[in-house]
Amino acid sequence: MITDQQYRRLRELIQKENTLQQAADKAAMDEKTARKYLRVGKAPSQCRVEHAWRTRKDPFEETWETIRPMLELNPGLEAKTIFEALQREQPGTYEEGQLRTLQRRMKVWRATEGPGQEVMFAQIHYPGQISASDFTEMSSMGITIAKTTFKHLIYHFVLTYSNWETGTICFSESYESLSEGLQNAFWELGFVPARHRTDCLTAAVNQACNPEVFTRHYAALLNHYGVKGEKIQPGEPHENGDSEQSHHRFKKAVEQSLMLRGSRNFENRSEYEEFIKKIFRQKNAGRHRKVQEELSCMRILPATRLDDCKREKMKVGPSSTINVKHNTYSVNSRLIGEQIEVRIYADHLEIWYGQNKQETIPRLRGESKHRINYRHIISWLVRKPGAFENYRYRDDLFPSSYFRIAYDSLKEKHCQQVASKEYLRILYLAATESETKVECVLKDLFSERKEINAVTVESLIKTKDIRPTIPDIQIKAIDLSIYNALCEVREEVYSYA
Repeated sequence: MITDQQYRRLRELIQKENTLQQAADKAAMDEKTARKYLRVGKAPSQCRVEHAWRTRKDPFEETWETIRPMLELNPGLEAKTIFEALQREQPGTYEEGQLRTLQRRMKVWRATEGPGQEVMFAQIHYPGQISASDFTEMSSMGITIAKTTFKHLIYHFVLTYSNWETGTICFSESYESLSEGLQNAFWELGFVPARHRTDCLTAAVNQACNPEVFTRHYAALLNHYGVKGEKIQPGEPHENGDSEQSHHRFKKAVEQSLMLRGSRNFENRSEYEEFIKKIFRQKNAGRHRKVQEELSCMRILPATRLDDCKREKMKVGPSSTINVKHNTYSVNSRLIGEQIEVRIYADHLEIWYGQNKQETIPRLRGESKHRINYRHIISWLVRKPGAFENYRYRDDLFPSSYFRIAYDSLKEKHCQQVASKEYLRILYLAATESETKVECVLKDLFSERKEINAVTVESLIKTKDIRPTIPDIQIKAIDLSIYNALCEVREEVYSYA
């Protein structure tokens, strides 16, 4: 079979060569073949007869009129579902290999007679007009920080005209994460686009029953920068397609960079953040011209940045705790009964009283969790040791495993009341002296198998020069002669066999 290129070559050569044989040889075809195509005057592709007949009988010809109404009523039915129904109704009539035939026939029906499919309308993007953002889950990347799984998200921001993008590490789709990520993007750009589009995030968009489209905090954030907010329709992620596609390409770039790096473990969060920033810089390197077009059409930043937090007023309960975003935190017992302000950031809380910051607390991820700092309540627990055993948050009052072992050891040797009293006195020493020193003393007492009590711990803290030491871990060299001996035994077994 000759190609169209050979045919065109033959038509050129027939005008130059003396004989048909010479032209056919140079076109790499037989003389008879050349004569046939010259006589027909058509290229091989034009002579080809389209295959429009069946090579075997259609097994669904008789049942198709039964299948068609089913598809017209429910176009989403799959061929496998219909095929299995036919097998149940007509046992032994259809074989497994005929499923593909039904799939092809249904595909043709959908393309020629079925309902029209949803059409995606390509949009024209204008410089400096629209930015889009969304959160993307990164757990599938398998990132670890200091050998510990790092579960997190990336707040992903993109300009729809130039595709310039950036991102911020966060841990939930909260307003605090949205505010921090959006403002980070604006200040990295140095300018502000006219509009910003998001999904129907609960951090930004009110429920349908609320007459206001955006939440009060998000609306204030947009007003501060003079940006008009937009949201897509629920369940229509393609309307925010620029952001969705950027997620896919960004995560693919991260995956490739991790494979090139040879490790998914990072020493600390700062190292991982720099790794992510480097990927964004590489992706943005080829977009400089379009980015400059965008910047020339954008507004300048306001004079100051808005706080990346929510502020909530609340009263400290009698348990010296507060409830923030469905999680419980302890505060200093001095604040019981007082009205405080909690500034909620993406990864921490700030406790303010009388216009002074009292404390910073790491924020818990998720809900129905608790973080109780024993230093906040230990002075009163020492006075009420009977409350310790059944305290709701008792497990938070063991700073390390050594403290837990100390309490269990005291319970073995003393009654419940005495054990609680002695342990709380030890915990009080950790709060007032040094938790590290108390832990080192407990460790020494365990190793020397000495009795543990508050008096002993206190005297050792004051008399001994305690310096925490890093344990010297010795790993014995592997004796490879064992492996050699195993190989020799295996060779003997095979020789006997």
